[in-house]
Amino acid sequence: MSECIFCKIIKGEIASYKVYEDENNLAFLDINPHAKGHVVVIPKDHAETIFELSDEKMEKLSIAIKRTIEKINLVLQPEGYNVGWNHGKIGGQTVPHLHVHIFPRYSGDQGGSVHSIVNNNGGISVEQLAKKFEKI
Repeated sequence: MSECIFCKIIKGEIASYKVYEDENNLAFLDINPHAKGHVVVIPKDHAETIFELSDEKMEKLSIAIKRTIEKINLVLQPEGYNVGWNHGKIGGQTVPHLHVHIFPRYSGDQGGSVHSIVNNNGGISVEQLAKKFEKI
């Protein structure tokens, strides 16, 4: 395991407020929450991005996210969620260990949708982009 802050949390060297844990993943309350019940879910295997995590481990991470949301529902009963991760520095990733944020949402919380993160289509049409994907 790397010596990143999340690896230290996994090893118990740094305390956390656990919400869910299984043999492959750990979910804990974010210490700088952006919403009531803001939780971070991490794989126990150190991987900076999804490209470094096996498909099997990604499947297990998805299940851990679901189980964590189920627990949040039982405790807080939010009205909705935003779930996602910042991927790479330009995507806003500040901890070099893959982590998924779960933001419980409540009426009047003044939050936005995923669409509010960025609004720049790069000046290329959907049709032009589709052609690029067809070539692969």
